[in-house]
Amino acid sequence: MSVHGVIKKVEEEKKNDLKMRRLKNFFIKLVFFIILFLLWSILASIEYWSNFLFPQPKEIFITLWQGLRDGTFIFAIYASMKRLIIGYFISLIIGLPLGLCLGRINWLNETIGSLTLGLQALPSICWLPLAVLWFGLNEMAIIFVVIMGSVLAIALSVRDGVTSISPIFLKAARVLGANNLKLYTHVLIPATLPSILTGARLGWTFAWRSLMAAELLYVSTGLGSILMMGRELHDMSMVISTMFVIIGIGLFFDRFLFGKFEHYISIRWGTK
Repeated sequence: MSVHGVIKKVEEEKKNDLKMRRLKNFFIKLVFFIILFLLWSILASIEYWSNFLFPQPKEIFITLWQGLRDGTFIFAIYASMKRLIIGYFISLIIGLPLGLCLGRINWLNETIGSLTLGLQALPSICWLPLAVLWFGLNEMAIIFVVIMGSVLAIALSVRDGVTSISPIFLKAARVLGANNLKLYTHVLIPATLPSILTGARLGWTFAWRSLMAAELLYVSTGLGSILMMGRELHDMSMVISTMFVIIGIGLFFDRFLFGKFEHYISIRWGTK
């Protein structure tokens, strides 16, 4: 057998092994969630807790279907995603340049970087009283909370990516005649792209959590408001079905959007 044939055979074996591992992982997850569903059904059927506090799974799915059919969840998802997208893109516009500057300019990192790290420890919902005092009870207050919950994570992740670049690359770029602009566009940004993507992913996660926290405290159209409505109406089925919607949206963006990009960048940059 030729060398080309051996290489092709090895590649096919690797592909088959990867398919088998993915299939195995899928069945493990499937069995786990089936067992979880059965346990839920059994616990609800023995009525150890009242149906008011621990409803049957079918009641959750009926409430979820009704909310999708009458448009309650559709309008709530639209309102929440609109706030999220506005706040998240503003966070990207501020956080990416800020992270690059913090990673390159030492005195900025020692001052603004230390402040950013300190503010990152502050839960995002703590910004809501300040936002209400500044902007009032309106959309701007919620968007401000989303921005403050997201922009710090993005900036710190990009900063860490810049500081992890080997100084040899920067010196080589200088020797080859790269000016400040080309140093950023041809060296820093490409080299920190995995960190930028990680920061964008973390920023979206924090933005999503900040949005839900803000909507829980400020009554308006949105998924958080439906959660509060379910609590006020003592409707546990509405609360849990809304939680499922929130989890589903979070998993979709985290695994199928950011996860795909991160996987591609990891392979492209040779880190996976």
